[in-house]
Amino acid sequence: MEERVIEHISKAKSTLFSFELLPPLKGQDFTSTANAIDLLMEFSPAFINITYHQEEVVYENLPNGFMKKKTVRKRPGTVGIAAAIKYRYGVNVVPHIICGGFTKEETENALIDLQFLGINDVLAVRGDPQVGMKKFIPEPEGNQHALELVDQINKLNKGIYLDEELLNTRSMNFCIGVAGYPEKHAESP
Repeated sequence: MEERVIEHISKAKSTLFSFELLPPLKGQDFTSTANAIDLLMEFSPAFINITYHQEEVVYENLPNGFMKKKTVRKRPGTVGIAAAIKYRYGVNVVPHIICGGFTKEETENALIDLQFLGINDVLAVRGDPQVGMKKFIPEPEGNQHALELVDQINKLNKGIYLDEELLNTRSMNFCIGVAGYPEKHAESP
């Protein structure tokens, strides 16, 4: 089994280098991301973080002068990019798993995909409010706080899935990183 990020950190004799990247915009390919990573690999990163972005509300002008509200995900591909980096460069990846824009079911499915791909490190964060919103609003049937997201991942690590009728489930094996505020986040319970 490959070394996890926490093991890299605990064994480090000097400062480690890592970096974080955004998935390319929808409609773009992996080339520019790979070119940037190629330049940074000389620094031997211990791991690479890949952000996740929730959907945004945009307005489309219609020929009749009206506007149509649409919800779009401008930067999909976190899971795919994480796998591409892991297997192309042989470096640990830490995809972000966020509360915003995802139901618990969608979160579970993304985690299943990551587990199938051999990606076992994740960063669990609530995420920012949607663009243009001042306050974070969770999806119906979604996680409201990172604490709930961590709890969901920990349950999967014990083989407890949302569908309680599943038999002979496999435990997952995620190492969970979190981002935190020393004095707790202003919106934290």
